[in-house]
Amino acid sequence: MVNSSDGLRPADATRIVLRPLASPLPMGFLALFVASLLVCALQLRWVPVTQGHELALGVLAFAVPLQVIACLYGFLCRDVVASTGMGVLAGTWATLGVIMLTSQPGMTSPGLGILLVVAAGALLVPTVAALASKAMASMVLAAAAARFAISGGYELTSSPGWRSAAGVCGVVVAGLALYAALAAEVDSATRRSVLPLLRPAAGKPVVSGQLADQVATLPREPGVRQQL
Repeated sequence: MVNSSDGLRPADATRIVLRPLASPLPMGFLALFVASLLVCALQLRWVPVTQGHELALGVLAFAVPLQVIACLYGFLCRDVVASTGMGVLAGTWATLGVIMLTSQPGMTSPGLGILLVVAAGALLVPTVAALASKAMASMVLAAAAARFAISGGYELTSSPGWRSAAGVCGVVVAGLALYAALAAEVDSATRRSVLPLLRPAAGKPVVSGQLADQVATLPREPGVRQQL
């Protein structure tokens, strides 16, 4: 509404246009599924260590671009959890892939270990933020953070025990990511929750509420309000 007492004309009113966008989380989780299993194949010795460069190319060519796209569309959807989480994942996988591609197969790097541990800490920020509305996404991000931390432990110590633990944790991450992607994809395609996404009570109005409830806080969203 435009208040004439403020000296504003109807033409001065700000109009907010809503553009429906698909959730980027399923694609981002599928990229996590693939990247995690590719690195697991090396850590659990499913393939020879000499295949490290090929696996690094797979991470860089497949997983990183998809998670970058998921990050960008997360911002467009005003989903800070999706955008931040996928951005941190994309940056971590990109760094890991480049180091794997440029180093000798089977070699460990303390520098990479420190980066993985720090990235795990950064990933806890969207993990905690997702607890209020996206419990399943929070579980996936928490598992990914644990995976990076354990992988960092292996890079710092070169211990076979840490390597095996990182590989096993990576398999768990891949399983959680695949389930989360499938559940979210079916949820969007059928417009009903077929597979549980463990949404807390605070998150259920996001998919079941009326349009007025959905856009009630829109004027105060980043990109609409004057100050971030």
